[in-house]
Amino acid sequence: MAAKIKKGDKVVVLTGRDKGKTGTVSKVVPNEGRVFVSGVNMVKRHQRPTQAQAGGIEEKEAPIQISNVAIADPKTGEPTRVGFKVEGGKKVRIAKKSGEVIDV
Repeated sequence: MAAKIKKGDKVVVLTGRDKGKTGTVSKVVPNEGRVFVSGVNMVKRHQRPTQAQAGGIEEKEAPIQISNVAIADPKTGEPTRVGFKVEGGKKVRIAKKSGEVIDV
């Protein structure tokens, strides 16, 4: 099945403590059904100092379940579902709300 959410997509978080926040997808893990979204689901990790880097408390993104995010509509910025359409012999993703093409 074709991927509905890809790296670089602008998404809106639908549930959880970051509900309503938007960000771009930095990494997709399809086997686990999870995505990493920049600036969303930030967690603190304690890092022991090494020769390469200093220790301390590091803040980084944690993965989110892919079902808890939705593509932001290119026209309005609201969350929308994704559909597929063949245009000019090429399969493209479209936003269900506005009918806009997501792939550029």
